[in-house]
Amino acid sequence: MSCWPDSRLIDLLGITHPIIQAPMLGAGADMMIGVAKAGGLGSLACATLNLESIRSEVAAFRAESEQPLNLNFFCHQAPAYDEAAIEHWKSLFKSYYTELGADYDAPTPVSSRAPFDEATCALVEALRPEVVSFHFGLPAPELVARVKACGAKILSSATTVEEARWLERHGCDGIIAMGYEAGGHRAMFLSRELTTQIGTFALVPQIVDAVDIPVIAAGGIADARGIAAAFALGASAVQIGTAYLFCPQAKLAAPHHRALREADASDTALTNLFTGRPARGIVNRVMRELGPINTQAPAFPLAGGVLLPLKAKSDPGCADFINLWAGQAFPLSPGRTAELSSYKLTRKFVDDYAARSAAK
Repeated sequence: MSCWPDSRLIDLLGITHPIIQAPMLGAGADMMIGVAKAGGLGSLACATLNLESIRSEVAAFRAESEQPLNLNFFCHQAPAYDEAAIEHWKSLFKSYYTELGADYDAPTPVSSRAPFDEATCALVEALRPEVVSFHFGLPAPELVARVKACGAKILSSATTVEEARWLERHGCDGIIAMGYEAGGHRAMFLSRELTTQIGTFALVPQIVDAVDIPVIAAGGIADARGIAAAFALGASAVQIGTAYLFCPQAKLAAPHHRALREADASDTALTNLFTGRPARGIVNRVMRELGPINTQAPAFPLAGGVLLPLKAKSDPGCADFINLWAGQAFPLSPGRTAELSSYKLTRKFVDDYAARSAAK
C-alpha cells in the first residue's frame, strides 16, 4: 500500500500492512486469523498458556492462514516463594474473604506467569513462528540465539530510551515503544520507577532517534488519527491492543466486556494488585479501596494468588476482584459503537488511514 510512509516493518515481518494486534488475554487464534487475513500481524499471548495450548492455538491459526504470526512471551525471573510476604499480603484482603465466605485459612493458591525457558524455546523451534516478541526485556542470550536460528524475527517492548538501546544491543530486530497510555503490564525492565515513565507520543520519536532498527508505536492508539500521529513521529508500525477487545472473537469475562463499554478513559489506572507488577486497567472496587499501587505486593507474579479465592466466590458478573486490562484510548475504538470482527477492524484502520493520507 503506497500510503505507508515507512515499509521497513512490512518488509521485515512479511506483512501487508504495518498493523500489529497486541498480544493480550482474550486474543486467540480466531482473532489472529482475522487480523492476518486483513494484512496485519496477529499475536498470541503465551505467558498464561501451557505448551499444549500454545501448540493448539498455532495449529488453529495455521489451518486457516499462511500469513506470519507473532508468539509473545514474558521473560522475567521467576521469584522465590516468600511465605511470610504472601501471608502479610493476604491479611490486607481478610475482610473480603469474610464478606464472601472464602476460607481464609486455606493454603493460598499460587498465581503464575511462565517465563520463557528451555522447554518454551524448544516449542518455538518446532512451531517456527515468523515473529517472536518478548515482554520484560529478553531471555538469556543462548535462547535468543536459538530463536533467531529458527528464522524468527525478534521484537521486544521498551518503555524508555535506555531500554530501547539495550534491546537493540542484545539482538532485537524491532522495538515496540510502549507508552504510558498502554493497557496491560508495563514492559519496564531496567527501572521500577513509574513516575518517570513516558507517554507514547513523547517516547516514540526519542526511540526513533536513538536506535537504527524499526520502531513500533504502542499505547494510546485506537483509530486512524493515532496511527497517523505515530507515523508522523517516525514509527514504522503500530501495535494496537484494547481496541481489538471489542471484537466478537475476544474471549473476555462478561464483567470485563461490560466495563470496556461503560467506563471512560479517565477510569483507567496503573495497578500492581493483581500480579505484583504495574499494569493498566479499568478501576474496580479492590483498586479503589486498597489503592491501585501497593508497595507491600509480593514479587510478580505471586501477588495474584490471594485474589483467586475471591474471584471464585464472587458472582460471575462481579468485577470487584478481576483485572480489567485496558489502555487509555479504549473509548476511541470503532468497535465500541459497531460490532466489527478483527478482520473488519483491521481493514478499517487501513482504509481510514489511507483516506486521511489521500485527503492531504
